[in-house]
Amino acid sequence: MKFGIVVFPGSNCDRDVAYVTRNLLQLPTRMVWHQETDISDIDVIVLPGGFSYGDYLRCGAIAQFSPIMKRVVEHAKQGKYVLGICNGFQVLTEIGLLPGALIKNRDLHFICDRVPLKVERTDLEWTSAYSTGEVINLPIAHGEGCYYAPPGLLQDLEDHQQILFRYCTATGKVEKAANPNGSLKNIAGICDRSGKILGMMPHPERASDPILSGTDGIKLFQGLFGQ
Repeated sequence: MKFGIVVFPGSNCDRDVAYVTRNLLQLPTRMVWHQETDISDIDVIVLPGGFSYGDYLRCGAIAQFSPIMKRVVEHAKQGKYVLGICNGFQVLTEIGLLPGALIKNRDLHFICDRVPLKVERTDLEWTSAYSTGEVINLPIAHGEGCYYAPPGLLQDLEDHQQILFRYCTATGKVEKAANPNGSLKNIAGICDRSGKILGMMPHPERASDPILSGTDGIKLFQGLFGQ
């Protein structure tokens, strides 16, 4: 399984993901410059966190027009895997591969913290290394991480079990007090109906190396190849 990590001008978490896939998991990995137009050799494409194009206009708004994104859409249509982390999640909603939008945090402050998340389902490759209802801890770092969708779309996400991660308390209670940014339904990560495209605001790559005293994030990558 080969990973391709897209590098936009302003990306700052691309090397973090590469360290996990290439160094920790020993998987083939290559950096994909945003102007490339051939990713046929890639099995899993990752849109990393950071500030693509300086977050001008709004987060992810300009990155959606990079040449690579047409190929990412084709990659997704072929049933291959796509992961968007933080800014990458924002790009996936801008391009329409995932529904809804990420808007400014409830209190209009940039948040940098480590938060507990509840794993809602484990029958997908992305979450197969976790247990249903498991509480994991991952870092967050965003100013526009509040997930929004109209009521009908939110119900659709619930009905089709597309919500994979929710912000929760340390004991797994999904409540307002545990919601760091105001996301509706405490949503921290969602997938498309196929389960192949995942977008999440928390950073699993920042909780993968034992030296950082937290490895809950590496399970997300391990689940893809059954390790």
